Amino acid sequence: MTEVSAQKLIESGAHYGHQTRRWNPKMAKYIHSHVDGVHIFDLIKTKKALEEALKVISKVASEKKNILILGTKKQAKEKVAEIAQRTQVFYVNERWLGGTLSNFSQIKKSLNKLNTMRDKLAAGEYKKFTKKERLLIEREIARLERFFGGLYGMEKTPDLIIIIDLKREQGAIKEARTAGVETVGIVDTNCDPDGVTYPIPMNDDATRALDYVLDLIAEAITEGKNNSKKLEAKPETPQKQVKVAKGKNIKTSPRKVKEKKSKVSKK
Repeated sequence: MTEVSAQKLIESGAHYGHQTRRWNPKMAKYIHSHVDGVHIFDLIKTKKALEEALKVISKVASEKKNILILGTKKQAKEKVAEIAQRTQVFYVNERWLGGTLSNFSQIKKSLNKLNTMRDKLAAGEYKKFTKKERLLIEREIARLERFFGGLYGMEKTPDLIIIIDLKREQGAIKEARTAGVETVGIVDTNCDPDGVTYPIPMNDDATRALDYVLDLIAEAITEGKNNSKKLEAKPETPQKQVKVAKGKNIKTSPRKVKEKKSKVSKK
């Protein structure tokens, strides 16, 4: 199991919330106190919630289900792409496009278009076009890569979405709830924790805190996938030999029957 360090959460500033005047009352159960007008998270509860979320992430990964990481804020977008590519899961780090879950068939068309254009570019089919036309095509590929590159290869809606900053990604949360997709979300003091299935109460602005939690998420995904591989590689238990029940008739060769008869006659 991926270990969570309370000391590292403190060092990274995960315990700092927003100003007391900018808070959601539903977050009261996760708040320990306030200092100089800033809410302080109860890190015991943060640690427990984070550990629970990591267990869920690891389990989903072990079951070979689709995981998507969503983080478009500047503090997290590069790290999101890095760990998603490292663990081979889907991600969105530019902008959540409305309909990604509710109208996935349209998203699939854009992914197919990107795939086709990539193949044609690699095959040199665009060489016959004018310089201006090729430039427009390259720009279109770059645009599609920017918004759909992290979803490349996704054939169906994800089974779990990990969300950085609930306040920023309200559209994704609404779509996930409508589609019945489970979510793990980092929830700051100005957010509604009821919006996600597994809330992680902590600072969603500190780069170090986000980096630490995203690294833990990467470990949980890798751990889950490794467990899945171990189960696949485990040899099957050999079947036990079936013993013959007492009193069951066993066929005897004619030769053995004659030998038994001769022994009886001699007696």
